[in-house]
Amino acid sequence: MTSKRLNYLLSLKDFLDEKVGRFNRPNFIELDPISIPHQYTKKQDIEIAGLFTSVLAWGQRVTIINKSNELLSLMDGSPHDFLLHHKTKDLKAFENFKHRTFNSTDALYFIEALASIYRKHESLERAFLTSPNDTHVGNGLIQFHNLFFSLPDFPARTKKHVSTPERKSACKRLNMYLRWMIRQDSHRVDFGLWKEIKPSQLICPLDLHVERVARKLKLITRRQVDWETALELTANLRLLDPIDPVKYDFALFGLGVEGSFV
Repeated sequence: MTSKRLNYLLSLKDFLDEKVGRFNRPNFIELDPISIPHQYTKKQDIEIAGLFTSVLAWGQRVTIINKSNELLSLMDGSPHDFLLHHKTKDLKAFENFKHRTFNSTDALYFIEALASIYRKHESLERAFLTSPNDTHVGNGLIQFHNLFFSLPDFPARTKKHVSTPERKSACKRLNMYLRWMIRQDSHRVDFGLWKEIKPSQLICPLDLHVERVARKLKLITRRQVDWETALELTANLRLLDPIDPVKYDFALFGLGVEGSFV
């Protein structure tokens, strides 16, 4: 990286820090899908509600929130207890669930796979853990994907709902989920429930709003939208804050939503 390029990136810090302070506020929660796990207090319920919500995070935020509430209501508002103690007859309620390409087949496999993980581990964090020396969560995402689909006869169609860097995906929904679970947030937007994965290891979720603003600000140079692009963006954000680079997700997303960089 040239010194001119580095100086340009560093010149963005004050601007983006101000935008983080503006958007990373409790009032962000109400209109965002993160409001779904905020309805819960039990650690495992937050983890499960957050994962389902992030997986369903396609389209308008209002629709995502409504469909996530619908799905979790089928678990009687206690997803962890439901995963571990449901009966076969309880699964019939999921037969008519659908959100975009996520349907009842996917929902039922998610229940089976997550129940298998929670029977072995107290927290879903264990499914994402790799070496603490990893510079980012990429290996953890690969490990989670492989564990999630380790049950016999998993439906092949469900694989499209759990991304992995091995398929070169930007993994935007899972990276958003990890931000929710890991990032330490004094404004209590993100939960900071998981302590063994560091905020510095997070990768910025690369959704359409973030991508558009990041390109305008020259934080992204790659033409593709893939895992390498997410790494490029996060590497540039680490120059601004090596400890908490993904806090800038709030700034980039917020600017994109309000149309500041059209």
